[in-house]
This record gives sequence, C-alpha cells and structure tokens, in this order.
Amino acid sequence: MSQNKHRSGFVNIVGNPNVGKSTLMNRLVGEKISIITAKTQTTRHRIIGIVNTVDYQVVYSDTPGVLRPNYKLQESMLNFSLSALNDADVLLYVTDVVEKIDKNDGFLNRVQRLDLPVLLLINKIDRTNQEELEMMVAQWQKLLPQAEIYPVSALNNFSVDIVQNRVLELLPESPPYFEKDALTDKPARFFVTEIIREKALLIYRKEIPYSIEVVVEEFEEEDDMIRIRAVVLVERDSQKGIVIGHRGESLKRLGTMARKDIQRFFEKKVFLQLYVKVEKDWRNRDNMLKTFGYKLD
Repeated sequence: MSQNKHRSGFVNIVGNPNVGKSTLMNRLVGEKISIITAKTQTTRHRIIGIVNTVDYQVVYSDTPGVLRPNYKLQESMLNFSLSALNDADVLLYVTDVVEKIDKNDGFLNRVQRLDLPVLLLINKIDRTNQEELEMMVAQWQKLLPQAEIYPVSALNNFSVDIVQNRVLELLPESPPYFEKDALTDKPARFFVTEIIREKALLIYRKEIPYSIEVVVEEFEEEDDMIRIRAVVLVERDSQKGIVIGHRGESLKRLGTMARKDIQRFFEKKVFLQLYVKVEKDWRNRDNMLKTFGYKLD
C-alpha cells in the first residue's frame, strides 16, 4: 500500500490595503493570528500562521497592504509584501469587489511575471451582485490569465474551504519547515504588542494610531498569571497627552481592552501595566525600525 508523501509549503497572502487579507488569514489558520481593524496599515509585519496535520504543513503568511511609501516604516512594510512574492510556493492575491482593479499597477505587474500557482481571491462578494461579479471575474482573467479565480467572503466564511482544499492540492512534497506543534514563528511578546496596537487603532483617531509602536519590557509567566509591562511609544509630546487622556482615562481604556484580549489569547489571567514614552520621529529612524523587527533594504 503506497504511503502519502508529506507536503509542505509557503502560502503567501498579498494585496492592497483593506481587502480583507488578515480576516482571510485568520479563517485559513483557524486562530486569530493577525489583528484586524477597518483602518488601513493595520498589518505592519509579515505574520506567519501554521496549519499542521499528519500529512501536511501549510505555512500561511499575512503581509501589509501594498502602498506607496511616505516614510521609512511604510518602506519596510512594502519590503515585507515584496519579499512574499519571492519565497511563495502558492500565492493568494486578494482583491475585493470595492477597490479599483488598476490600483497599484506596479505590484500587479510583478505578480503577472511570477512562475508559480496564483489564486486570485475576489473578497467581500456579499457586497455585490452576480452580474457585477461576473464582469469583475472577466476583467481579472485578462489581467492575470495564469491565475485561478475564487470569489469568496472571508468575513462570512464563504468558499474559504474551497480555497483551503486547492492550496493543499498545490503544496509541493516536502518535510515540515517548522515543529509540528508550532502555530506561528513569532514569540509571545509579539502578539502582546499587536493586541495593544489593535486596540490603539480602535480607540485613537487621525494620525495617532499610525504614530504608535509598542514595546514589551517585561513578560513574566507565573503558574496562574502573566505579568506584562509594556511601553506605548509615540513620536511627539502632544501625542503622549492624547494617548494618556484626561486623568489617564484613555490609557486606562486601552489597557483594559488589551488585557481582555491578551487573556483570551494566552488563556491565562494577565496583569498589564502600560506606560507612554516619546521617541521622536521613530518611523523614519533605521535603528529604531530594526529594533522593532521591521525589514529594511
């Protein structure tokens, strides 16, 4: 009786901002790995989520939305997206029924030149009708003739299983790249910073959430509790005042919301202390960006 060969591969998710890449990633992995808000630039890093069975290991990779950079942090975010084109075994190019098809032509041109399986996912199909969807499919078939097209709704979990099954068929034969019990390549501290940043994106307005970075200074795991001390970095003194809020109320709200999610993530009681510090113009400083794990040229 022939034995199944083990399959493993990198399945990288790319596309423009706000098309639902992170929602799709979490559906595919079956866990909340990527933070999600309605704001653009929510995802800043390349985040890996790993799905394991006896016969296969799928290494999904969520990437920042493709944008034209205005500062060095955004250059790093674009580097993460471009790197995902180079090491994919299967590429999931995500668009949706809302965005203009010719948005970010330069990135699309790179995808057109790839010699690997490309699955084009048209997301948010609950927001359109059959006629419009068929027109969109026809347009995308011209732009990416080598791609297989799948209309999906990540939010409603519609047709995501069809994509998953096709991904498994396309995986190359290979031993696993990570331990079989691994869910991600990121350390626990990374998810603490992401959860705090997600809540900041929900609470604060305008430029404030984009000026925030979070650093975990202490992560002490005890039998019944995790003690965390984290610093919220901003770029200017005026931003510090806004993040703290009147009598510290905004920072307290941020801490409460983040603590609940961190507890849910680690399934353990959490004691969270938050502080705010000014780190002038950190988004344009190479040494700071490297410290925070961003990819520079």
